[in-house]
Amino acid sequence: MKTIIILADGAADEPIEALGYKTPLQFAHTPYMDKLASMGVTGQMRTVPDGFHPGSEVANLAVLGYDLPRVYEGRGVLEAASIGVELQPDEMAMRCNLICVKGEILKNHSAGHIHTEEADELIQYLNERLGTERVKFHTGVSYRHLLVIKKGDKRLHCTPPHDVPLHPFRPLLIKPEVAEAEETARLLNELILESQKILMEHPVNKKRIAEGKDPANSIWPWSPGYRPAMQTLPDMYGFEKGAVISAVDLIRGIGVYAGLQNIPVAGATGLYDTHYEGKAKAALEALKTNDFVYLHIEASDEAGHEGDVKLKVKTIEYLDQRLVRIIYDELQRWDEPVAIAILPDHPTPCALRTHTNKPIPFILYKPGEEPDNVTCYDEQSVLKGKYGVLENDQFMKELLKK
Repeated sequence: MKTIIILADGAADEPIEALGYKTPLQFAHTPYMDKLASMGVTGQMRTVPDGFHPGSEVANLAVLGYDLPRVYEGRGVLEAASIGVELQPDEMAMRCNLICVKGEILKNHSAGHIHTEEADELIQYLNERLGTERVKFHTGVSYRHLLVIKKGDKRLHCTPPHDVPLHPFRPLLIKPEVAEAEETARLLNELILESQKILMEHPVNKKRIAEGKDPANSIWPWSPGYRPAMQTLPDMYGFEKGAVISAVDLIRGIGVYAGLQNIPVAGATGLYDTHYEGKAKAALEALKTNDFVYLHIEASDEAGHEGDVKLKVKTIEYLDQRLVRIIYDELQRWDEPVAIAILPDHPTPCALRTHTNKPIPFILYKPGEEPDNVTCYDEQSVLKGKYGVLENDQFMKELLKK
């Protein structure tokens, strides 16, 4: 049986007063996800092991069944793999956001979701002004970029910028966790402050300000690590070929190390305006030649980070109507059965505007298998599901069990 995981990034939430104390998943009209819940089995999964920050890199690796304490090397190394930067043994990679700072306040983590074309100009400019034989910037997508430091010490305390919108940024600058990392922390903080001096006057930012947009007037490096040693998913679970579909470098980078083919989709943005139908059709096409497809949709997570309740509901309804519906309806016409799993990687509550480590709800549908008694998909309904709370590699083993 072939398998597809539909990963609704950050879709889980908390009850919201404006929604009648329902969560966005409870409030949204999702007939196809509810149908799959009624036809399949449900439960919760702990995607953030004890001692780990609830980042998407942690949660997605956990969904795929990886042993986090053994393989985790941060977000930067995964994004390096996605954009084709092969790390050397003496190199440390970090996610490098372009952010908007207003005075002393970190206004937002995305510089108003700057377009990649504009961001690339700024990243090249940073290389010209701040790059050295030791320091290199690499362009990613939108606000998500890469910083590589030779002989960097990863033992640093870094704050993800999406965790701290509207907070003063100086208390959040990088801190060494051991004395040996002091030089690396000092270098990175110098780069942050120097970037603020030079980016504000760049023509890209002057144009953005004139258009009423947030400038990308600071870098923010975080999640340091070295090249990881990861077993591929085909080796771990015994299938032959797999694919990953995502607009996000982080997920594509996981795919590289996991031995999955990366499939690009025109119009995939990582936001609410992503090409849902294009992703659905690409996933169906990939299932024809692959045993396993990991289909990642970022939109709900970004809505949660913005604290935009209406937008988050809309992204969930778009997911149901413009992606899950297409995949489900088409698979009903196939002779070969396909297992479908739907789950977030972590909650991104609109009230908090950042990730939390609570267990997430999942659906696991395998044609011909006995369903449980759950008839709709949300955080509360799955509490009555068959599986209770899964952790470690239990979810993947159940999903791929023959």
